[in-house]
Amino acid sequence: MPEDTVSAVPTKILVPIDFSSSSHTALEVATELADKFHAELFLLNVVPESPVVALPEGVTEASIVEAAKAQAEGHLAKSKNSLAGKGITVKTGVEVGYDVAGAILEAIDRDQIDQVVISTHGVSGWYPTVFGSIAEKVIKLAPCPVLLLRTPKPKSSTKVSSSRLMEWW
Repeated sequence: MPEDTVSAVPTKILVPIDFSSSSHTALEVATELADKFHAELFLLNVVPESPVVALPEGVTEASIVEAAKAQAEGHLAKSKNSLAGKGITVKTGVEVGYDVAGAILEAIDRDQIDQVVISTHGVSGWYPTVFGSIAEKVIKLAPCPVLLLRTPKPKSSTKVSSSRLMEWW
């Protein structure tokens, strides 16, 4: 097959994971695809760098980012072990950056991903209008097919509690 031809059968599927219920749904769908097509899954969490803000004494931005990375790596390791038990080949990664969509796009190129499974969060209001959504940017700029799973708007604008995250991850 010529190099510029896109195959309908994925061999490497990237799933951006933010540990929300939406990304959990995307992981379930990607797992089904990986199982059906004997594809490899790449789970990626991007820890957003926060702008410099006043922090309590003794707390640094670097320590907050490192704690977030360690937590994400722990969650991804659990997912990897669970999927490996189902016979799915999985690679995981945690990256840090201001541009989450950019980090996802870099991973697509670096790891030669041929399909992305990503979810929306159903967010409304001014934020996505002004800044755009991560999923929208990935759809527009990804060089490979993207499966977008529309998920309902969260009932609350608050983040999922860490205890609920542990149920999923």
